[in-house]
Amino acid sequence: TYCSIISAIVGIVLSLGATAHPQWAVLLLLLSGLCDAFDGKVARTKKNRTKAMQNFGIQIDSLADIVAFGILPVCIGLALWNHSATHAEAGSFVLPHSVPILISCLYILAAVVRLAYFNVTEELRQQETDECRKTYTGLPITSAALIFPFFFCFLDIFQRAAILHGALLVVMALTGASFVMPFHIRKPRSKEQWALLGIGLVIAAGCIFVWVRFRMRIV
Repeated sequence: TYCSIISAIVGIVLSLGATAHPQWAVLLLLLSGLCDAFDGKVARTKKNRTKAMQNFGIQIDSLADIVAFGILPVCIGLALWNHSATHAEAGSFVLPHSVPILISCLYILAAVVRLAYFNVTEELRQQETDECRKTYTGLPITSAALIFPFFFCFLDIFQRAAILHGALLVVMALTGASFVMPFHIRKPRSKEQWALLGIGLVIAAGCIFVWVRFRMRIV
């Protein structure tokens, strides 16, 4: 969990400033997702945890998630928006910055609401049973670790500023809305987690290919 936080903080820093490097931040987002996939397994190996330790684990995991999968994707998105707006062709339509900022705020707000709801329901559930959670309500916020890097793999398709802005806004808005929608998703089993890990490695390879192939210069 701590490694996930550190990875996210480094990614946020790399997304900021005039010399932003969101391509590195995308890889660090994937790394945070990898850490999150196994922190629960590590925690469950400690059979003598007290109730206070379990509650601490719930809280620290959610705090890590909001940094890694709430704030970091927004920073990556803003870095890409700034780059595309700076390099937009003369006369091309560019969305005003207020639009992506508004969508970013709503995305983070949805992520915070989703994590707060999860913390409350998870604490109540653990008071009733020691069994592992089998379903999630709404899209888990950790899914951002695959969704946004997957979008990055197709970045060459969105070369024009208006298309890039629109595509990012749609992805972020739909993802944020899915965090708070009242549908149920079955929690991935062990084999499915390994499959998601494989998908993450493929996406990471795709991000590196895009970065090298198109020599993206983020200024």
